[in-house]
Amino acid sequence: MSLPAFQAANAVDMRTSMGRFTTGVAIVTSGSGDQACGMTISSLTSICLDPAILLISLTEGSRTTDMVTATGRFAVSILGARQEAIARRFATRGGARFEGLDCEHGEFGLPMIKDALVQAECDVHSAHDVGDHRVVYGLVRNLRCREGAGLAFYSGRFGDFHDFGHEEMPWMF
Repeated sequence: MSLPAFQAANAVDMRTSMGRFTTGVAIVTSGSGDQACGMTISSLTSICLDPAILLISLTEGSRTTDMVTATGRFAVSILGARQEAIARRFATRGGARFEGLDCEHGEFGLPMIKDALVQAECDVHSAHDVGDHRVVYGLVRNLRCREGAGLAFYSGRFGDFHDFGHEEMPWMF
């Protein structure tokens, strides 16, 4: 059996290839009141634990990216397995994303998705423009975590995480 040949990376091949990496799904929000905005992301990772810093990647030129840059603050809501409709709502351009949506507000007044598995309020630690995205490092100021299964995203589709029932992996530090 022969392997496919390597080829130069283009946007379509990159999207297809990275789609093979299963991720969770989160909503990033910033602003408040009539200025509240948000977007669905799957590019979220923990960078370090002390201090608690996470990384998000936002589409350059979006209203949410501009608001995060202007205010220096954002919130992350990691979605549960039954929150696909919310992920889809925040993934589309335009529209009243918060209309009729039950949100919670933290210490900074940022909207967070009610019943999300994780809610985190962050100050922008640093940010860098990389290609057509803005990579933002957030210093986590407030954090809340609930029990439940997360919403997964793989190859352009939403799904559930299925536990194989194996022993939990110990942290490697």
